[in-house]
Order: sequence, then structure tokens, then C-alpha cells
Amino acid sequence: MTSIILCFFAFLAGFIDSIVGGGGLIQTPALLINLPNMPIPALLGTGKIPSVLGSGTAAIQYAQKVSFHKTFLLITSVLTMLFSILGARMVSHLDPQKLKPLMLFILIAVAIYTFWKKDFGSFETKTVSKNKALIYGSLIGSIVGFYDGFFGPGTGSFLVLAFISLMGFDFLTASAHAKVVNVASNVGAIGVFWMNDHILWQYALPMAVFNIAGAIVGTRMAILKGNLFVRNIFLIVIIGMILRYGYDVLK
Repeated sequence: MTSIILCFFAFLAGFIDSIVGGGGLIQTPALLINLPNMPIPALLGTGKIPSVLGSGTAAIQYAQKVSFHKTFLLITSVLTMLFSILGARMVSHLDPQKLKPLMLFILIAVAIYTFWKKDFGSFETKTVSKNKALIYGSLIGSIVGFYDGFFGPGTGSFLVLAFISLMGFDFLTASAHAKVVNVASNVGAIGVFWMNDHILWQYALPMAVFNIAGAIVGTRMAILKGNLFVRNIFLIVIIGMILRYGYDVLK
């Protein structure tokens, strides 16, 4: 029964994550609630397997419709992977819960800005020079990569936000780039979790199948319905994250 429940949430996570990120908001709590006696690193490592395969599936589908900024994507992906490894190694030494008050503040600011700025991510707003793209890619890769390896939930949404704000992408382009970077980040973290035997394969593999299915459905809907649909899903995910972090902080 536990596997069935986790597979359901993996499908939902793959669907949401493929559109705008935030699948960890669904999948990570599902693992924590349904496997309460397992160590946190094992649950985080288990969640990375369906996440990386779902993100990879979404990235392949987006690649058929969206043009990638290859240099920017390469530097961002490489640094995200490296800093994700660092973050994953720090899980055993630091308390991820201490990040929650800061994350709550950032999420509230993001929600307000996105809601009031109606054209945010509706279309590509600027062309960034190669040098600036390298700088932005380095910043995004190091900061978001560390966060993903260390904690994780909402990484895709933060990538989308960063790509729109700094690179001037629209929502669809930002989401496509986020999927590729997410794959790199998850691969880095998986290496650490795998070496430390922190992956529960009996749950990770069936969850991966359903996450991939959700990613296929979600990506097709995002491509078909366009930026406004993706923006609305983004707001829903951000509000969900605010409620989740708000509950944890107040509790």
C-alpha cells in the first residue's frame, strides 16, 4: 500500500515539476509521511531517483520545441552538479530546517512580485551578453545547486524564477532550461547518496516510472497551453510552498 501511495504522489510530482518545478514539494513530504522511520538522508536520496528521470524525460520533450542557450546551460549545469554534491555532503552535518524561515520570506516576496507583475515571464524581455550569461550561470549554478543537494524542494521553481529575472526568458523557455539543470543537480546529489547507501531502491524505482509518466503529461500540456498556463501553475506551486514552510516555521 505504501508503494502505491508513493507512486501516486510521484506521478503528481512529475506532472507539476515538468511544468514549472516544485515537484519536491509533493514528493518529499510524501516520503517523509509514509516512511516515518527511515533516516532523512535515505528519504532525500530515494526521492532523487524519480526526480532525475522525470526531469530528464521533460528535458528531452522540451528540446524538441525550445531553443536552448547552450553556453549558459553548460556552465549552469556543471556548477549546479558540483555544488549539489557539496550540499548533499553537508546534509549529515547541518540542519536543513534552519533554512525554512529564510525560504518562507523569499517565497512570499516571489509570490507578491509575480502576482502583481502581470507580464512577468510572459515573453522574452532581453538578450544577455555571453559574459553576463556566464556570470549569471555561475551564480545560479552555485547557489541553487547547493540548495538542491542540501534540501531540495522547490529547486525547479527557483531555477525558473532566476532564469526569468536574470536571463529574461519567458516561462516556457525558463522551464525547459530548468529541467536540464535539474538533471545535472540530481545526478550530483545521487552520487553522494548512492555511495552512502542512502537510496531505498524498492521505492525509488516504481516511483520513477510514475514520475516519468507525470512528466510526459505535464510537458505536453505546458507546450500546448503556453506561458500563461505555466505562469498560473508557478503561482500555485509558490503558494503551496509558502503554506508548507509557513506551517513548519510556525509549528
